[in-house]
Amino acid sequence: MPADIASRVGQPLDAAELAARRKRSRRATFIKWLRKVHGWVGLWGAVLGLLFGVTGFLLNHRAGPLHISSGTAKVKEMQVALPADPFEAPQTPEALARWLQQTLEFDGKPGKIRREKSHPVAWGDRSVVQPESWQFALMGPHESIAVEYWVGNNTVSVRRTHSALFATLNNLHRGVGMGIGWVLLMDTIAGSLILLSLTGVLLWTELNRKKTVGVVLVAGSVAAAFAIGLL
Repeated sequence: MPADIASRVGQPLDAAELAARRKRSRRATFIKWLRKVHGWVGLWGAVLGLLFGVTGFLLNHRAGPLHISSGTAKVKEMQVALPADPFEAPQTPEALARWLQQTLEFDGKPGKIRREKSHPVAWGDRSVVQPESWQFALMGPHESIAVEYWVGNNTVSVRRTHSALFATLNNLHRGVGMGIGWVLLMDTIAGSLILLSLTGVLLWTELNRKKTVGVVLVAGSVAAAFAIGLL
């Protein structure tokens, strides 16, 4: 044992040394807690991160040298009869979408509605009025339904497409036809990535002043370069 330490054994520490030890103890406790948070958040991110990683790879290589196919979709077309009672028949595209969801027992989310008003068109040497048409899609992760309806018809045309496995995974990646619950779940993945980045940087610096200043300078430089690039 060195002489200077041996001479101080059993002697009370002065205030400066006590404060330094408390500071080191608080930093060690905080870093230990940070490691636990980093580990648990990383475990949660790994669960759905695997799905997003695989589907992101597939989406990135839909075209190009690898050209990974998302599989062959199964398509079926049919005409759906509308209610004979005009008071029960849908009067708007939104009402038609709800009616089809109930009739076809399909809980997909309606996409953008394209509504084309009636207008005159040339038919040979005659001019006729083309009726109003509605077009939209009901979107789901496993399948989708394309809808086309001409106002005044007794039937509505539907084209049902059943996605292959890879296409279904890609739809989950993009949130196609998913509800608010799935969107919020995906937000937790985004939040976990942000938290992992922050805790990872703090664990690397170990709250060392020089390392922390270096990280701040590098992050500031990258942010400034990015901002300049947007101008």
